[in-house]
Amino acid sequence: MKKGTKIDFFLWIVATELVGLASGWLAGNIGAIYQELKKPPFSPPNWIFPVMWGILYAMMAISAYLIQNANAPRQKKNHALTLYALQLLVNFSWSIIFFRFQLRGVAMGVIFLLVILVIAMMIMFRGIRKSAVYWNIPYLLWLLFASYLNIGTFLLN
Repeated sequence: MKKGTKIDFFLWIVATELVGLASGWLAGNIGAIYQELKKPPFSPPNWIFPVMWGILYAMMAISAYLIQNANAPRQKKNHALTLYALQLLVNFSWSIIFFRFQLRGVAMGVIFLLVILVIAMMIMFRGIRKSAVYWNIPYLLWLLFASYLNIGTFLLN
């Protein structure tokens, strides 16, 4: 990895992780709120979420880095990275809507939109650099599981 690309790699990781941290911070006391909720079967313990999201944000950042450094037309990469930023923004909003404002039904709509955006992003990434898609498969699977949790929590509370 060249010196400039090491910095780019580091910036993608830091920026993406900061989005997750900011979302969690703005969402309020997630742990206490989560503890009070009636949860559907297979709901993981509290501590799993920050661990999983930390890993997933890093993987998302790696995929964006791979797109940025792919041998593809700049415009195509810019469109893909704009979609990446959009899905990251929607991702950012979910915790705030679900926990801070406790709008579980709205959060369901947000997570469904997020799933669609991530699938669209993966399709776009596939046309640029297939390996970038693989880094997002765990993210998509986790979002599908999170959708189940969101629906279950909405129905039970």
